[in-house]
Amino acid sequence: MKFYSTHPSHHKVSFREAVIKGLAPNQGLYMPERIPVFAKNYFDNLHKKTFQEIAFDVARAFVEDEIPTDVLKAIIDQTVTFDAPLVEIEKNIFSLELFHGPTLAFKDFGARFMSQVLGYFVANEKKEVIVLAATSGDTGSAVANGFLGVPHTKVVVLYPSGKVSDIQEKQFTTLGKNILALEVNGTFDDCQHLVKQAFADPKLNEELFLTSANSINIARLIPQAFYYFYAGSRISQKQNIVFSVPSGNFGNLTAGLFAKRMGLPISHFIASTNANDSVPLFLKTKYFEPKPSVATLSNAMDVGNPSNFARILNLFEHHFNLLASEISGYAFSDEQTQSAMRSVFKQSGYVLDPHGAVGYLGLKKYQSKNPQTAGVFLETAHPTKFKEVVESTLQTQIVVPEKIQTFLLGTKKSILLPANYEAFKEVLKNETLMMQ
Repeated sequence: MKFYSTHPSHHKVSFREAVIKGLAPNQGLYMPERIPVFAKNYFDNLHKKTFQEIAFDVARAFVEDEIPTDVLKAIIDQTVTFDAPLVEIEKNIFSLELFHGPTLAFKDFGARFMSQVLGYFVANEKKEVIVLAATSGDTGSAVANGFLGVPHTKVVVLYPSGKVSDIQEKQFTTLGKNILALEVNGTFDDCQHLVKQAFADPKLNEELFLTSANSINIARLIPQAFYYFYAGSRISQKQNIVFSVPSGNFGNLTAGLFAKRMGLPISHFIASTNANDSVPLFLKTKYFEPKPSVATLSNAMDVGNPSNFARILNLFEHHFNLLASEISGYAFSDEQTQSAMRSVFKQSGYVLDPHGAVGYLGLKKYQSKNPQTAGVFLETAHPTKFKEVVESTLQTQIVVPEKIQTFLLGTKKSILLPANYEAFKEVLKNETLMMQ
């Protein structure tokens, strides 16, 4: 399997090089030259397979022989160590709970898989790899914890100052060791732009061995398809299954589209966003116009220029009608988000986090016109990660899991930076040399 850039070129690389480089030389995102397709009878027995077996099958389809079978199985065993329950909270409305990993967010799947894959690929490299990760919340904690202590790697997390929850911040600023936190005086888009500037700087890349752990890295994206297959294994194939995906940088939705192209019977996708509505507006107007991100209660989705949308356009070969036939897009305000949280809690006692609430709203809106569907919305983070918002909205206290309490006892260590590339570059070169 070769991987090509979303920016037009004849450049193709192996899976190993795509993972290590993160971005293509022309700053495009790597895509598989073909989406592997499972035989139809594979899905007849999907319900008999374990989560680990499904994950191995999906990973093997992309990785092929670049990682030995025994090594890949060990990587999957290290990645999929927790469940992704499918909880029916209303008739034909299911919450896919993706927050049962070590940092209580869906990004644990991608970060743990990538850390193990990258660790395998760079074991014999002379230089240590510096992993750059821009975060609007959960990416930072998942990547930092996934790579904590992984040999031959250092991780630099960039995050917008004052725009992530206290719990999210503690999960990657208290670790030390091979993890460095950079607190940027700006937005997530500023953080993401700094990372892309670093990859586009040839002199810096001669000095440092850089890669990315955002969902721009293909090794972060592939494992996110695992749980779509796992959810599909637990819903009757006789039903029309739709997935509503709370969307920020659009890696999660891209992984779902991969799963559908691989043969998983998914009827439709809903791109559910907060006020950062570039994609829902595109689906209405046919024009994609990135804009500055807006701060909301669902902060991990505060992305005005989602990187992975380039992959989605690429999957559909930029044919708007084809894309719009498979994806609907809806945006919701903070007020609507909180109203949904209160309504669901009152009706069923189920506690939504703000991101899951946006996914729930998108699903309800789609099902109002398409009632004969089995709807799944992705509950991407545990409510306790947004404790203040959830408790003030629901007027109730939520229990903080023990694994979160451990982070809260730690001391925050971060370096405050302006959203300036030269300042970032100097800190990157100097601080990573001093990291233990």
